[in-house]
Amino acid sequence: MNAYHLDLDTSDGPMATFTCWPDSDGPFPAIVLYMDAPAIREELYDMARRMAGDGYFVILPDLFYRFGHIRFPRRNQFSKVVWRAIMAELSNDMVMDDTRVVLEYLDGHEAVKPGPKACIGYCMSGRIVTAAAGTFPDIFAASASLYGVGIVTGKDTSSHYLVKDIRGEIYYGFAETDGTVPDYVIPTLRAELDRHGTNHVLEVHPGTEHGFCFPERDIYDLAAAEKVHAHFMDMCQRHLK
Repeated sequence: MNAYHLDLDTSDGPMATFTCWPDSDGPFPAIVLYMDAPAIREELYDMARRMAGDGYFVILPDLFYRFGHIRFPRRNQFSKVVWRAIMAELSNDMVMDDTRVVLEYLDGHEAVKPGPKACIGYCMSGRIVTAAAGTFPDIFAASASLYGVGIVTGKDTSSHYLVKDIRGEIYYGFAETDGTVPDYVIPTLRAELDRHGTNHVLEVHPGTEHGFCFPERDIYDLAAAEKVHAHFMDMCQRHLK
């Protein structure tokens, strides 16, 4: 497998990325993997490699680059203070600017198949996936948001208002127990999706907690994580290949 670390130039400075794709002949459809709040780490690289192994060019941008080289050796009460502060400052507009840079890079890469692309994100990137699918409706044909935080807010810039612009298919997978997702989020989001006829699947995975897709978490749920992965790969197969 090909795997590289590469800095992309943005208006706010160099953005580190991790890219990987199969050794076999391409080009390959592209997937943008948006990170979760605990920052870039080997666990995310492994998830990118797995998707690449299914026949995709995967790019994982470090969305925290504006705040420094943020890496956490372990999850604890101190790391949470840092990423929560960053999450509060990292706007959808910032990440959409970053996404434009990523898409320009993908358009110029010989291993990337021209045409529709996919994106997937977890935790803080649930809102980012929603914003990306709505901001780039002609590009993202398949999108997946897993136990997303901040998708529905009281602000005019709330991500859920962008579902009206989504033209591709989007998947929302929530945990049954999730203190980061208030009770009003799912019904508000579902109503907005239904109101605009957005092509979507929204489901709550029984018995799961926030973070259930990550193998290194103590609340990892193998069955739910595999179901999510299979659903996303099926979307990519149908819309990108």
